[in-house]
Amino acid sequence: MEKKAVNPGKWQDDFSFSQAVEVSNNSQTLFCAGQASINEEGQPLHKGDMAAQLTLAFENLEAVLVKGNYGLTNIVRLLIYTTDFDNLFQHYSMLAAKLENTTPKPTVTIIGVNRLVFPELLVEIEAIAVK
Repeated sequence: MEKKAVNPGKWQDDFSFSQAVEVSNNSQTLFCAGQASINEEGQPLHKGDMAAQLTLAFENLEAVLVKGNYGLTNIVRLLIYTTDFDNLFQHYSMLAAKLENTTPKPTVTIIGVNRLVFPELLVEIEAIAVK
């Protein structure tokens, strides 16, 4: 599989994402449902704590990827839903750190929503991975 970033400029580099990623010669694609700060019993955790919710959401995403024999480096697209943009951007460096070893950086879209499936959730992360 080959991945190539398609970036007409450079500003996105400061936010650890690509404007587009071209994938060729891939044999498998994994579409991951939104992952949030949910424990194994399906209960939301870390009410009001964006940093803790981001951490657990990414841990849950990594668990799904690993179960499918993928890793963070296979991600080509992230879709992030949040109920609090300002709070998310205060912790965006955590997301960037998780994507540090991905080449090219995945595409990232952040969408503001009124609420998520459980009202105490602040963020949910959906992904597409290829190999």
